[in-house]
Amino acid sequence: MASGIVTPRACRETAFIYALMSAAVTHSVSRACSEGAIESCTCDYSQRGPSGADWEWGGCSDNIQFGVKFSREFVDAGEKGRDIRYMMNLHNNEAGRVHVSTEMRQECKCHGMSGSCTVRTCWMRLPFFRVVGDNLKDRFDGASRVLISNTGRTPGNGRKKYNYQLKPYNPEHKAPSKKDLVYYENSPNFCEKNLKLGIAGTQGRVCNETSIGVDGCDLMCCGRGYKTEVKEVVERCACTFHWCCEVKCKVCRTKKTIHTCL
Repeated sequence: MASGIVTPRACRETAFIYALMSAAVTHSVSRACSEGAIESCTCDYSQRGPSGADWEWGGCSDNIQFGVKFSREFVDAGEKGRDIRYMMNLHNNEAGRVHVSTEMRQECKCHGMSGSCTVRTCWMRLPFFRVVGDNLKDRFDGASRVLISNTGRTPGNGRKKYNYQLKPYNPEHKAPSKKDLVYYENSPNFCEKNLKLGIAGTQGRVCNETSIGVDGCDLMCCGRGYKTEVKEVVERCACTFHWCCEVKCKVCRTKKTIHTCL
């Protein structure tokens, strides 16, 4: 799925892409600070509160504050206007950052004679990005469809200022939280080819017969069914490194069962 094709539409796939990109920038910059890869930032020592009975603050905490600040200035800079798409993009960008910051965890190292761990030094560490991605995928599945509402006017800088906010499309649903992804247009049909939208469809895609996920034949083939073939596959195998500097491989022929969507 190409982001350039999907992002013009304000659908849930677009919401996921924006949140994931914002989260990736936040995560990468925060980690780079603590690794000394960025001259303008270092480890984050601001989170050190009172130590515990058998542990104390130390080490190098990942600089989530700098990562969030950089992401807001860099990722949000391209958003212009005050319409619903502007608000949707900013909300999803912030949701990506929130999922990174709230998954920060305390990590500790033991000290003492013979590994007795009489005292521990602890610091704050970023989660694996896979954890962030999985959490955002869960929010993608439950993304909130929204509308824009005007909550009234308030004075500001000597003139009236309108306050706009996102509200649920369905009034019976709760308002989206900071972690929720939001959208306001239905997703296009990715099952069928649509050249106008640049959608290739899923016909001919290789699928996994045993998977119940999106790569499984039931979901990927959109209920149209799939065909199964046994094909001979030629692959490089038994590769060895020869000093210096060459990799030599044999050629192996194996039979594989391939499932493709109809």
